[in-house]
Order: sequence, then structure tokens, then C-alpha cells
Amino acid sequence: MRERTARVRNRLTASVAVTALAVLGGSALGVVDAARELGQDRKLVARAEDTGPALALAHSLADERDAMTQFAAAGRDGAAAAGVSKDQRALVDRQIEEYVPSAPASVRRLLDGLPATREQALSGGDALTVHTAYTTTVQALHRAGDAAGTGGPAALLPLGRAVEEASATRALLLAALTAKPAQTGDAQTARAGRQTFAAAARRTAQREQDAVADFRRLAGADARDTYDRTVGGAEVTVAEGHLTRLLRDSAPEGPADPVRTALTVRLDRMRGVESVLVAGELGRLQRLRAGALTDLELRAAAAALCLLTALVAGVRAGRSVTRPLDVLRLGARRVCADPAAERPIAFKGRDDEFAETVRSVNVLRETAHRMQERIAVLEGERTRLVASRRTLAEEREALRAQHQELTDQLSEQPAERPADPARERAHGLHVGLSLRTLRLVERQLAVIEGMEAHETDPERLETLFTLDHLATRMRRNSENVLALAGAETGTGRTAPVPLLDVLRAAAGEIERYQRVRIQSLPPHARLAGYASEDISHLMAELLENATEFSPSEAHVQLSGWLLETGEVVLSVQDEGIGITPGRLAGLNALLADPDPEPPAPAAAGRAGHPEPRGERGDGEQGQGLGLHVVARLAGRHGVHVQLREQMTGGTAAVVVLPLPVLAESSPTVTGLADAPPAPGTAASPRVHLPGSLADANSHALPGRPQRAVPGQGSGQGAGRLTGPAAGLIAGHPAPVPLPAPVHPADPPALPPGSPIRVTGLPVAPAVATGRHARLPAPADPSVGNGLPKRTPKAVPQQPAPPPARGSVDAEALRRKLSGFQRGATAGRRDAEAEWAGRTTDRNAAGSPAQGGTVEEARG
Repeated sequence: MRERTARVRNRLTASVAVTALAVLGGSALGVVDAARELGQDRKLVARAEDTGPALALAHSLADERDAMTQFAAAGRDGAAAAGVSKDQRALVDRQIEEYVPSAPASVRRLLDGLPATREQALSGGDALTVHTAYTTTVQALHRAGDAAGTGGPAALLPLGRAVEEASATRALLLAALTAKPAQTGDAQTARAGRQTFAAAARRTAQREQDAVADFRRLAGADARDTYDRTVGGAEVTVAEGHLTRLLRDSAPEGPADPVRTALTVRLDRMRGVESVLVAGELGRLQRLRAGALTDLELRAAAAALCLLTALVAGVRAGRSVTRPLDVLRLGARRVCADPAAERPIAFKGRDDEFAETVRSVNVLRETAHRMQERIAVLEGERTRLVASRRTLAEEREALRAQHQELTDQLSEQPAERPADPARERAHGLHVGLSLRTLRLVERQLAVIEGMEAHETDPERLETLFTLDHLATRMRRNSENVLALAGAETGTGRTAPVPLLDVLRAAAGEIERYQRVRIQSLPPHARLAGYASEDISHLMAELLENATEFSPSEAHVQLSGWLLETGEVVLSVQDEGIGITPGRLAGLNALLADPDPEPPAPAAAGRAGHPEPRGERGDGEQGQGLGLHVVARLAGRHGVHVQLREQMTGGTAAVVVLPLPVLAESSPTVTGLADAPPAPGTAASPRVHLPGSLADANSHALPGRPQRAVPGQGSGQGAGRLTGPAAGLIAGHPAPVPLPAPVHPADPPALPPGSPIRVTGLPVAPAVATGRHARLPAPADPSVGNGLPKRTPKAVPQQPAPPPARGSVDAEALRRKLSGFQRGATAGRRDAEAEWAGRTTDRNAAGSPAQGGTVEEARG
């Protein structure tokens, strides 16, 4: 039925589309033709609009030419300098700046040479040369501003020539009247100059008369009447009388001012006629453009109306068929999903084939007995899930026993042993077995996550998340065993990882992660990808130790700041009873050793709960696996770790991250913001994840760091920090002895008894092999202030009253419990680069499509 519905809808849609295309194609020709006419009219209007500035510039430049010609003919004396005013040249320059952007290239080249023409007119050269240079530019402007190219009256072209020739005649006659000889007293030379100017004026006057005759021949009656009315009257008659008298004389003489005034009046009136005709032509073209635009709008509106009519008719016809089909399809799907609970299909259309089909579907509702079969299937599925969970629990216990056995074997091995191939093979087998255990834990995490995704019961979901967290801690212990065995488990990532994400992942790997509070961190601090895993494990061990030996109601504060040297300092502070000075020195000596001795068997037995600060119940001090792992990881990357006693009580672990493990700082999204809820789901309650209280604040301390003085320190390879590194913990302003950084070097040949290289794992840089001597256990069972020594043990908690059980939203609980999982792995997933070069022997993280889990992103 669904395929048939799709075919009917496709046919109806195709018919409506074909009809619309036919209407659109028929009207497109008229719309395109109207658009072409509108484009042509717009071009004509744009050209006509450029005519006005061109004519104005031509008139101003002609006035400047006349003044410059008279100035040069008068011998460039002060009396004629009044005609060459700076204001007039400035006006011409402004008009040039306005016109040049739309001017043709040939006109722009002539206007670019105008400064040279002015310089020639002001400094040297005869008057006729100056006049000719200006005339070339003026005539080019008249041709560029000719409106005849726009399809207007052809009479505008001869009128423009007449105006230009009248201006030239005025300039030459005034030059003849004011001409002076080059040397004072040379009358004959002056007369020859006047004759030359008069002859040129007669030629321009003749060209003016010819142009006026052409104008009268081409212009219409209205244009001729306008010219006759404007270029007439007493003043024009006086000007024409001056022209007749001066042009008749071969060497005209007389005062120049009356002639200038009369000829200027006549010229201005001729220019006025030209401007009126140009403005009229511009108005005509604008009206044509408006008409073309209106025509285009009408044709487009008619085409749109026809198209809309065709679409409406086709859609209405199609909906009369598709609506009954939709009712039938949706109703049949609803009834088939739950025949007994759903209502029958209600159809209000005609009694046709659709109504008959609806009645047939409603008959299917009688098959409600199928729901019993569905319940039986679901019950069997639940039984299978319970059995699977029991199997996973047994597998977890087996893995835990296997892990404990491996830990005991590693703790029983001596620190120094001669080279023995059998012992080396056994060591390799232990490492390989630890890797297999780690892979099994990863598989267990994958299975648990798969069960979480399909579990709806809140209590079972909470149990699954508890198993998930426990498996994560088991994985960390397995990786610690590999670290103690000298093998590396890094993912080989190269992309930088935000420091906040590394610390959040470290907090998520401990048992009491709810007690960790991340305070402030350097802004945009990031770690190199190759060191992010080891730094995360290092911080997890310190956080585990701080939560283990502090009151259960107290919080463990995790903070960090940036030194002026560029190094990052991290601090883990608890509120325990503290450590004795002798015990503190021994632990710091252990942390300063990049290759510490293996822990004692008694300490190895508490691999999940290291005892780095307390004292054993029998009076012997135990250093546990935790600080051995910290020492190895710190020595691998040159990280300084030191324990300090706080004046306010408790102990602080100070971690100094050197520059090689830090990446370039840049703004990085750390995932602190709450993710928006998925579409269609209710907003989940706000969950405070580990590290959600972190703040990216800079804590660079004032002052300049001083380099460590050789020979000063508490142990081998230790240096004393001063300046910003001094007094890292509040209440301790004294300098803190810290181990000197360990710089990677070329690895020497492995001596007998050194950890072997595991195939397929990345190799860490070689580190110093010096050891610190173990400190003897103090005989006094009390600390310096008389208080008894602290013994690591579980602190009993007051049982809280059971909360009232009510209705639990499974989805809300799922989101709340999965918040921890996302917080512990967000940094690693966000910074994970593209996986390459993976082999089947590597512990690679699988994609969700391949059955991988969020925890597998750690590699």
C-alpha cells in the first residue's frame, strides 16, 4: 500500500509540475523581452546622466582656456592676471574629480595632461599654442557629453559645436585686443600678433555659423523657437555688432572689457539652450525607463498569476486524492502497531474504495490476542538479559582474581635480578597477560554499555552504571601494572588535549569522584597528546590517595596556575591528619626517583587502595603501588611531583608540568557548557559532573623565576625552586625542593634486569636510572606534635536515612548517571585525532558502529 501511495503522489506531483512549467515557459518569453528593453533604457539613462557633468566641465574648462589665452597674449603681466584666478581653476579641478570615474579612457588621458597645459600657459609658450592645447580637451568633453548617442535629437551635436566655437571666438578676439609685443615698443610685432588672433577668430566664427545652420536644419520647431527666444534681445544684438566690427578689421583694436561682457552674455545664453535640450532628453529617457519597468512588472505579475492559478488547481486536484490515502495509511499504521489499544480508523469521506479499505483494516483490530505473544517474547528477553548480567559478574570476578594474581607476582619480583632469559620471558608473559586483561576489561565495558543502551528499568540501569565505573577502575589498575612492568599503554595520539579534560578524566577514574572539586585552571592550557594519558593516570593516583586518607565528608581541591616560565603547576589538597616529616621526606625521595624500586608485596596487595601517606598497622611504612606508578609516570615525562604538609591541616601534592608536555595555548572548547537536550526529549536535571566547577582563570604569580643552584636539594636530581614556583601551597612561603626536570636522551643499551619492550606499544624516552635510598622507618610511633600516626583504613560513614521512593523517570536517571561517563571521557573524545596505523594486536578503540564504547576512546 505504501509503494502504491508513493506512485500516485509522484504522478500527481509530476502532472502539476509539467503544467506549471508549461505556463512558466509560455510567459517567460515576454518577461525576458521586457527585461531586455529595461536594461537598454537603463544604459541610455546612465549615459544621459553623464552628459550634464561633461558639459558643465567643458564650459568651465572653456572659460579657463579663454582666460589663459588672454593672459598669454597680454604678455603675462599683472593687469591680465585677474582672468587666471585660482578659484576658477579649483572649480575645474572639483568638476574633474566628479566626472573622471564615469569618463571614457581617452578623456581621462586628456584630463590627466591638464596640469602640464596649465604650467605651459602660466610659464611660457605663445597664446595660440595654449589655446590649441585647451581646445583639444574641450572638444573631447563635448563629444563625450553628446546626447545624440542616446537616441535623442540629432540637433544637440551641432549646437554643442556652435557653443564651443563661440567660446573660442571670444577667447581669440580678447587675445587680439590685449596682445602686447614681446619687447616694449615693438609696435609692428604687436600688430602682427593681433592680425594672427583676428584670423583665427574669423575661422572659429565661420565654424560657429555653420554649426548653427546645421542645428536649425536638424532641430524641431520647438528647439528652434527656444533657441531664437533665448539667444536674442538687445544684449545679443550688441554682442553680434562687436563680432561684426572686430572680425571685419584685420588687426582689431580697442577696449576689451565691453567686448568681453557682451560676448559672455551671448555665450551664456547659447549654453543655457544646450543645457535645456540635454535636460529634456534626460527626462524623455527616464520616462522610457519607467515605462519599460512598468511593462516588465505587468508581464511578471501576469506570469505569476497564471502560474499560481495552475498550481492551485493542480494541488487541489491532487489533495482530493492524497488526503484519503494519508488517512488510510496513517490509520492502518496506528492500528497495526497496537490493534487492541488503538481506536478504529475514522473516515469521513465518500463511500468509495477508500471507505471499503478502511472497513477492512478495522476488522484487523480483532487480533488483540497477539499482544499476549508479545508479552511472552518480552519476558524471555528479560530472562536472557538477567543471565547475561550474571555472566558478566562472574567474568568480572575472574578478571579481578587474575589481576590480583598478576599484582602479587609483580610485587614478589626483586628490584635487581641478573639477566635470565627465562625470567625475561616470564616478564613478557606477565605484560602480555596484563594486556589481555586490559582488553577483556574493554570488552566488558562495551558489553555493559550495550546493556545500558537498551535497559529501561531504573534500578537495573543504576546497577549497570555502577559496574561500568568499577570496570573503569579495574582498567586503570591494569594499566598501572603495565606501567610498573615498564610497558607503555599510550594511544599514540598527537593532537593536543585540553588540561581541563585530562583532569576531568582523572577524577572519573577514582572511586570517590564526587568529592573532587576542580577550582581554577590556567586559561586555554593544553597538554601534548603523547603525554595526556600518563598525566591523567598520574593525577588519578594522587586524587585516589587524597580521597582515601581524608574525611569522607571533606572535599579534595584540585587547582592549577601558570608560572612566568610557562610551566603549569597543579595542586591536590586534602583535609587529612597530615604526614610526619620523616615519612614525608621518604615519600618525596620516592617521587624524585624516575625508576623506583618495585613496591613491597604488602603494598602491592592494596593496588586498588595505595597507602602513600599512612603507616601500616604493624608499624612498618608502606609506599604502595600508587606512588610507584606516580614516580614512574613522572620520570617518563620529566614531571616534578612533591608532597607538602599544609599549615591548615592535610597534605598537598604539587605537580609541576614542564614545557615539553605542554602544547601551544589557544582557545579550545572544553565541553564545560551543558549540552542542549535532544529534540523531542524533556530537559534533564542539572548534573554536577567531576570538574564542572572548574574555572579557566590565570594565576601567573608576580616576580621572575630564578634558576636552581647546583648542589642544593633534598636528593639526587633535585633542585630548589624560587620566585613564582616558591610557596606553591598557601601558608608555605619557604622555597620548595623539587626534583630537577628529566630531559629525554638517546636510550642506552638496556642492562640486565631492565624492563623489556613490548611489541606494538609506543616506547617512552629514556630517563635517568639513578635511585634514591629508601629511608628507614622511624622508631617513634607518633608524629612530631605528639599525635598518633595515621593508619590508612576505610573511614566509617554515618548511614543516611533512606530517601522516600517514588516514581522514577528512567530517562532522567539514565542521563544523570551517564553524565559521569561523559565527563570522564569528553576530553579524550574531543581531542582524539584520526586513528591510523592500527594493527589487530593494538588495543584500538572501536567506533560506535563497530561496537566500540565511550571508554574505548582512551586507547
